[in-house]
Amino acid sequence: METSMGHIPQDLPHDFTKIRIENCHLTEIRHGSFSRVAALEFLWLNFNDITVMNIKSLEGLKNLTELRLQGNKLTSVPWTAFQDTPKLKILDLKHNQLDVLPEHALRHLSALTYLDLSFNRLSIITKDIFTNWPLYQTAGKSWEKEGLVSNVVLALHENPWLCDCRLKGFVEFIRTIATPIILMNSYLKCSGPDYRAGKFFHEIQLKSCMKPEALAPQSNITVPLGANATLTCLVKARPSASIQWMYSQKIIRGFNATQAQVDADTVTSQLLIPSLHLEDRGVYTCTANNFIGNSSANITVHLHSSNFSVSLPPPVPMLSPDESPFIDIRIAKQTVYGVTLEWYAVPENPAETWFTIHFGKYDAPKKEIIHIGPGINSYSVSDLLPLTKYEVCVSLKNHPPREGQCIVFVTGNDISEMEQRERLIHIIVIVCAMVLAVPAGMYACTTEARFNCVARCLDLWKKHRRNGDNLPRGGRQGNFDSLQATSEEGLCRDSEERPKKKGKSEKKVKGGSAAHLY
Repeated sequence: METSMGHIPQDLPHDFTKIRIENCHLTEIRHGSFSRVAALEFLWLNFNDITVMNIKSLEGLKNLTELRLQGNKLTSVPWTAFQDTPKLKILDLKHNQLDVLPEHALRHLSALTYLDLSFNRLSIITKDIFTNWPLYQTAGKSWEKEGLVSNVVLALHENPWLCDCRLKGFVEFIRTIATPIILMNSYLKCSGPDYRAGKFFHEIQLKSCMKPEALAPQSNITVPLGANATLTCLVKARPSASIQWMYSQKIIRGFNATQAQVDADTVTSQLLIPSLHLEDRGVYTCTANNFIGNSSANITVHLHSSNFSVSLPPPVPMLSPDESPFIDIRIAKQTVYGVTLEWYAVPENPAETWFTIHFGKYDAPKKEIIHIGPGINSYSVSDLLPLTKYEVCVSLKNHPPREGQCIVFVTGNDISEMEQRERLIHIIVIVCAMVLAVPAGMYACTTEARFNCVARCLDLWKKHRRNGDNLPRGGRQGNFDSLQATSEEGLCRDSEERPKKKGKSEKKVKGGSAAHLY
C-alpha cells in the first residue's frame, strides 16, 4: 500500500491466494504478471495509474474469482484476456476512463455475479453486448430449473450517455431488464444531446436512426449586386449530421455559417455571403453527413442590377498594382505532407478585407480558388505530390495576383527518407536570386525567374550535398534574411564555372518578392 512500484514483482510466492497492491503508481499489467501465482483467487489493484493491460496479463489465473481495478486510467480493456479466468465472479472497473464497450466484451465472463462499469466515459453502447452475454442467455433458465436465487449485479450509472438513436436498443433493454440481472442504480441519466441532458432513460422515447435529408426552401434566389445573401438549408437526420457548404465542388472556408436546432431531428444551416460580387453567382451545395449516409441540396444564386442601361461597376475598385495594398507572403511551416502559408497586408479596412488564394500545379490552366474571410492570415495545403511544381498566390478578393504575391515551389522525391528521420518535406522555393544552403536543402527563386534556373539550383544543391558543403562562398548562413542583401553575382551560377548571363532571371529580388522561410 502506498509504495512507489514501477512494475509487479516477479518473485511472488506461488501459493498466495490474495494480493492487494493499491496506491503504488503501477502503470501497466504486463504479460504473465501473475502467471507463477496459480493459486491466486483475489487480486486488488485499485487506485494505481494503470493505463495498459496486456492481452495475456491474466495468464495462468484459472482460480481467480475477484479482480478489482477501481480508480485507474484504463481507456480500454482486452476483453479476450478473461479467457484465462473462467471462475471470475467479481469484476470491478469503476472510476476508469473506458469509452467503448465492444459487442462481444462479455463473451468470456459467463461466471460473473458482479460487474461494475460505473463512473467511466461510456456514451454509446448497444444492447447486443448483454444479449450476447452467455450468462444472460442461459442463466435465467438454469437458475430457475435448479431453484437458485442468485443474481447478477450490474452497475452502469454515472456515464455520459448520449441519448440519440444509437442508444435506442440499450435504453429499451434497460427498461425491460429483470431477474437474474439487477441494476445497482436503475436511474440512468442522459448527458446529451443538450435538449435531453439531465433526463432519465424512462423519460425519453428514442426513434430509429435515419440518413440525412437535406432540403433548400429556396433553390433559386436572385440578389442585387453588392448586397448580402443568406442561403438556408434544412437538414433532418438521426443522429445529427455534420453540415458543410460547397461552391464549385470546393468546401467554403471563411464565410459565416450558422446552425440552429428546429426540433429533435431537424437543424437549419444558414450561409451568409457578404457583398455579392460577380464571381459569387452560381450553384451552392449544402451537404449533410452522418454514419448512415449523406444528402445534399443545391441553391442557385443569380445577380441583377436595378439599372440595366448602365454597365455594372466592379464591386470593389480595381486598383492598379501601384495602388493595391502590399501583401507579403511566405511559407511559415513545412511538414512531410504540406506547407502552411502566411501573409501580411495593410488594407484600408482590415475588418472587412477578404483575400483569395490561388493554388495549384504551376502549369495548370486553372488554379483552385479559396476565399478567406477577414482576420485570417494563414492557410495550410496538404497532400502534396512529390516531384511536382506548384504555385500559390494571395491577393485581395476580386483582384488578380500581382508581382510579389506568388510563391512557386517544387517538392522533392525523398519524402519517405525524411519522414523516417522526422525531417521537413523537401521543398525548393523558387526565388533563385542566389544559391542558398538553408535547412532541409531548400533553395529559392522569384516567380519572375525561368524554370531552368530551378534545374540549375537543383544541380548545385546536389553537388553541395556530395561535397559536404552546406554553405555558399563566403560562409554566409543560408537563410532568407540574407537573400535580399545578395547581388546579381550569385544568380544561378556554379562558382566561376559559368559566366554570368543577362536575362530575366538575373533581376534582383524586389522587396516583397522574396519568400521568407523560418
